Amino acid sequence: MRNRLVILFTLIAMVASNTSEAKSVIRRAPINRADVLILGGTIVTMDASRQVIENGGIAVKDGRILAIGPRSQIESRYTARRRIIATGKLITPGLINGHSHIPMVLFRGLADDLDLQEWLTKYIFPAEAKNVTEEFVRVGTRLGLAEMIRGGTTTYCDMYYFEDAIADETSKAGVRGVLGETVIDFPVADNKTNAEAMAYVEKFVARWKDHDLIVAAIAPHAPYTVSEEHLKAVRAFSDRTGVPIVTHVSETKRELDDSLRDKKASPVAYLDRIGFLNERVIIAHMVWPEGNDLNILSQRRVGVVHNPQSNMKLAAGVAPVPKMITSGVLVGLGTDGAASNNDLNMWEEMDTVAKLHKVFTGDPKVISAQQAFELATIRGAQALHLEDEIGSLEKGKRADLLMIERDALNQIPLYNIYSDLVYATKASDVESVMINGRMVMQNRRLLTLNEVTIKRDARVFREKIIKSLNSSK
Repeated sequence: MRNRLVILFTLIAMVASNTSEAKSVIRRAPINRADVLILGGTIVTMDASRQVIENGGIAVKDGRILAIGPRSQIESRYTARRRIIATGKLITPGLINGHSHIPMVLFRGLADDLDLQEWLTKYIFPAEAKNVTEEFVRVGTRLGLAEMIRGGTTTYCDMYYFEDAIADETSKAGVRGVLGETVIDFPVADNKTNAEAMAYVEKFVARWKDHDLIVAAIAPHAPYTVSEEHLKAVRAFSDRTGVPIVTHVSETKRELDDSLRDKKASPVAYLDRIGFLNERVIIAHMVWPEGNDLNILSQRRVGVVHNPQSNMKLAAGVAPVPKMITSGVLVGLGTDGAASNNDLNMWEEMDTVAKLHKVFTGDPKVISAQQAFELATIRGAQALHLEDEIGSLEKGKRADLLMIERDALNQIPLYNIYSDLVYATKASDVESVMINGRMVMQNRRLLTLNEVTIKRDARVFREKIIKSLNSSK
């Protein structure tokens, strides 16, 4: 008892006398304020070392990750008004859907089991001509955003019409987007001429400059629907403003053959020849590379987005993704629009990309589960040229993350995290979603979108679309 009293009085004396020893103890254990602490759970960081932290913790402040590490370390160094206990959950980076046409969810199931040209020219283009308005785009965007949030997509790259309205709805929902306004050489819903389209893009880019969530982009549809003159103007606009370019390239064998016949070069070689390709370009599909195409894409640091389910459904072919990876091409993963997929589910794309390339190459070792998950996270961020901001859970990056249920029947037992994420996890297993430090879904409840209203509005458009198509017969 006497020894304890001596120790107690000694400590009191140290504090009272403000000794250097007491100061050093205080300095070693600073308490920093965060906005949110996420505590517990297994963190799949997707950082350079692919670190997995059991019983981890994340401190979030001003939309970014302030610190990440073991729970005990985070709890001892940080305090926050809000604490989220994630015990028993998997915490991963948000998924990145590298290619979509989000309002086209309203055409889901309208026309199926057709090749690309017939699907486009006989069904989709006519349906768009009769139905696409700003209201259509807003209703479809809200439906697509709700579907993506539920499935854990936190960033998507888009190309459509009225993209300013898409950006508006996306920012309201708290979702991150690289959003490209379409430029195409025939009259479309929002702009009837190239001059109108370029003027629209100018205003669109200026409005969303330096936004926390929205990256405005310009989106020439494809080399076969946009003239060389207009493609060069797009590149000049991107050079002047610094915005990304989003486009389709080499989606079908017919596109490749037509390019070889008419331009004496593959679509990639043609774009390179006219000075179009650089590190701001993001191309979708790339199913049919020819000759030196992959080396060109690698050297120019062009992002490529693979859309396995859409390409399968339209029988477009199988992009050589394993070869792209070994060639150093920046490859991500996307769904394409829901009119040709027919959903926006990145878990299905991950499962498909791994299995498709195994059977196509005859090699069960290509596109491992870990590589498939990389394509939807850190590699996807690289393809969108956003790897410094998103794609992994690291100090300083945007706080875009998922909390995934580990107690579902399809999650038990768990031996390998990447195998479980790619081959077993479903969109319905995503429990909570944070984007830019803000919860947009918690305990499977959407916080930024009204699901009842979204469903009602989408069903109204279904009736309008049916009537418009029947009236043209």
